[in-house]
Amino acid sequence: MIRLSDAEWKLANCLWEHGPMTITELTRSLEAETGWSKNTIITLLKRMGEKEAVDYKQEERAKRFYPTVDREEAELGETNSFLEKVYRGNAGLMISNLIKSDKISKEELEELLKLLED
Repeated sequence: MIRLSDAEWKLANCLWEHGPMTITELTRSLEAETGWSKNTIITLLKRMGEKEAVDYKQEERAKRFYPTVDREEAELGETNSFLEKVYRGNAGLMISNLIKSDKISKEELEELLKLLED
């Protein structure tokens, strides 16, 4: 399972949403939200490459980066890690806390109940 830092998640989300991108395109896309420079993007891509979370295809003038990990797979891994770390694997306790803290809407709760019934 590949573990991504918060910054790497931002970059991965951008690639999942927009498809393969160059460093310049990534910098432009993330600059307003993060303030990251081109050098920061390069560092993150290097780290993600070492984790085998991204790869690139060399084009004529630039590398075009793409994620090598499936979004759903990464989300599931992160969810399982969080559940184990924070709630010792107890999903019921997590859901109870979400309900108590008003972080889950009535519609989301109804959807969860439907999933449990199915």
